[in-house]
Amino acid sequence: MPNALLPFLLIGPVLLLLVAGIIVILVREQRQRLHQEREKHQILAQQNELLEWQVQERTADLQQSLLRLQATQRQLIQSEKLASLGELTAGVAHEIQNPLNFVMNFSEVSVELVDEVKEEVLNKLPEPEKAVATELLTSLGDNLHRILQHSHRAGAIVTGMLLHARNTTSERQPTDLNALVDQYLRLAYQGIRAKNKSFNTAIVSNLTAQIEPINVAAQDIGRVLLNLFNNAFYALQKRQQQQDAGYQPELRVSTQLINNHFELRVWDNGIGIPLLAQEKIYQPFFTTKPTGEGTGLGLSISYDIVTQGHDGTLTFETKEGEYTEFVMRLPL
Repeated sequence: MPNALLPFLLIGPVLLLLVAGIIVILVREQRQRLHQEREKHQILAQQNELLEWQVQERTADLQQSLLRLQATQRQLIQSEKLASLGELTAGVAHEIQNPLNFVMNFSEVSVELVDEVKEEVLNKLPEPEKAVATELLTSLGDNLHRILQHSHRAGAIVTGMLLHARNTTSERQPTDLNALVDQYLRLAYQGIRAKNKSFNTAIVSNLTAQIEPINVAAQDIGRVLLNLFNNAFYALQKRQQQQDAGYQPELRVSTQLINNHFELRVWDNGIGIPLLAQEKIYQPFFTTKPTGEGTGLGLSISYDIVTQGHDGTLTFETKEGEYTEFVMRLPL
């Protein structure tokens, strides 16, 4: 009997071993599947990250392209507007120039005629009539001088309008801006000295190390530089005339490369800009100078050249009676 039961007794352990083996195999296969799934997930995650990075990079490229396209579109629209405005301004200026020349010419001739009458006719009149005629001729001469003075100012405005009209005609070319700054600084100083030989000022020039030529419209940027320097020298001269005790006029000019921009700073310790005038400083025909000394177009044209013609900025800081600093930035 025991011998007959032996096979049955052995079946249990064998089945247990068989079941354990099957379980081990199933667990191993499950682990392999889980490992493969993890590898697949890692590969998918890496692919998703790569795809997301490529999408972001492509999106950034498209955004930059869109911004460049929009900037180009704005420039084209602005160029068309400036071209139309330039043609209109030039036409108006030419139409004004002819009658203005007649006014100036006849005013000059009339002044000469009044002087001749004073010299040749007055002496022949009786004394009572001579006094009255002298007074009338003097008033007439003063009026003619005022007409002539304002005619010259109107002529300067017309000239400025013509310059404004051809603001978009200059071509860009590689330019050494440091050399351009130095050239127009000397030119402006020689100009102010030619008008007022008693004027002297300290000039501190701090130009950055040699830089590569930058594509700009050299003639237009030269006009901006000349205007900034002339305004600075004018402010220095006016404050010097106030005879402040211990005042020493000084002009500081510096250039540097910063944030992928060329930066020019023009600082003077002149009369500064009045607070009420600061908001209007770039408006055409607005000027803080007395009648006959400014047309009000210098800073307006300069602002258009820098901002619209070269995508740059022209800003200023000032304190009335102490200093003014203009900062021009041009993208490289």
